[in-house]
Amino acid sequence: MSVQENIRRLDSRGVPVREIARTLGVSRASVAKYAEQEDFSPAPPAPLARPGASVLTGFEHIIERWLGEDQRRPRKQRHTAKRIFDRLVDEHGFTGTYSPVQRHVKKWTARNRQAGEGFTELVWPAGTVQVDFGQAEAIIAGIRQVLHIFVVSFPFSNMRFVQGYRGETAECVCHGLRRVFEHIGAVPRHMVFDNATGIGRRVGTKVVETKLFGAFKLHYRAESRYCNPYSGHEKGNVENAVGFLRRNFMVPEPEAATLAGLNEVLLARCDALASTTHYRKGLPLGELFTQDVAASLELPGVGFDPVRYESRKADKTGNLLIDGNTYAAGPAFHSRSLTVGLRHDVIEILDEHSEPIRSFPRAFGRQTETIFEPASLVPLLVTKPGAWSHSPLRALVTDPVRDWLDQATATDRRRLLNAVDAASGSAGFDAAMQAADTLIRRGDQPDMAALGMLARRMAHGTEPAAANVDLSVYDTFTTLNTTTGEVA
Repeated sequence: MSVQENIRRLDSRGVPVREIARTLGVSRASVAKYAEQEDFSPAPPAPLARPGASVLTGFEHIIERWLGEDQRRPRKQRHTAKRIFDRLVDEHGFTGTYSPVQRHVKKWTARNRQAGEGFTELVWPAGTVQVDFGQAEAIIAGIRQVLHIFVVSFPFSNMRFVQGYRGETAECVCHGLRRVFEHIGAVPRHMVFDNATGIGRRVGTKVVETKLFGAFKLHYRAESRYCNPYSGHEKGNVENAVGFLRRNFMVPEPEAATLAGLNEVLLARCDALASTTHYRKGLPLGELFTQDVAASLELPGVGFDPVRYESRKADKTGNLLIDGNTYAAGPAFHSRSLTVGLRHDVIEILDEHSEPIRSFPRAFGRQTETIFEPASLVPLLVTKPGAWSHSPLRALVTDPVRDWLDQATATDRRRLLNAVDAASGSAGFDAAMQAADTLIRRGDQPDMAALGMLARRMAHGTEPAAANVDLSVYDTFTTLNTTTGEVA
């Protein structure tokens, strides 16, 4: 700018163009250009167009025809630039590279964008939450596993809470919401869900919710709303929260003895977010969160029990098919109509009088083996000891017990299994089998009296630990008579 200013200053004094060029060391053309220029107002930058790609000549109309036809197709079944490039190569012998095709598609898309496309900023009042699931790995009891992380975010304050589950069922959602509600001491008035959260779906203007979640809303007097299909941006706060919590809380993979223990740690770490500052409002999240809580409803006096009851009929072996997995109620319940209680972590089986008979950890995903309680199979084996060799119980006992039962006669096998069955009722199956293993290793007869007594002592922790006995201590009590040679 200093050279241009000098040119115009000297020109305004009437200095000839030749002399200005000689004085400033510039060309006479430059002097004439800046001396005669009338407008020096700033202008917007002009886009630098790349040279035209002659390799696309003759293919432009094909590309634009395909893109035009896409406007009548579902959004997720339209051509990408890569798909257009592949089709040009396969169907029309295109010999160019991908880059000019990509640039042409980008320009066409920009020119033909509709006025109503794009996103708008949404304003969320206090007392509203957004809910979603994500996935992350964790190490529970030494086993690496994929958890479904349940995230509840408050878009007004940007506070976020997370819990880990092994599935994405309605029972998990209701349990997670109850945990968050009781943790903050309030119930948000409005809840916004994704269409795939497991508690309801929106198809057009119609919303269909599960009975369990309907009861949950009635219990807490809260309202729900569902995003439009394929419109995750409508709950962008929780979408961002899923990524934030996964990056900050799950890297490296957290380790815990139990899933419940991990969830306690996660809630504590979420509470620590209250001291951070809101990215836009400039206030601590905790201060804004007090407004979220103040705008929410009070907790009811009783917490909601997120359990779903269904009727099932056991087959001839006493097994039930639940969510694609087989659970064993026990042979005594074959062909009977039973009730199944499905919780987020437990499958509970009840008889015709709603009395609990079995309880199993809930399995998510397809399990190839029947899920059973070992003690439930023992009474049948007492009646039919010949079924031992093909019983699923055989793989669960220790080698000494397995070998003893494999070689025993039917009478001896029935006797030991009967003793295990009797001891299981008072001491538990594990203690009963441990007692049988101990007796067999000692070479003792595992009869009912000895096995039952030993199992109860092991169950109550009163059985002394086995140890090698040092008998040399008895030598101190003996003396040798040197006269007669007798030991006294």
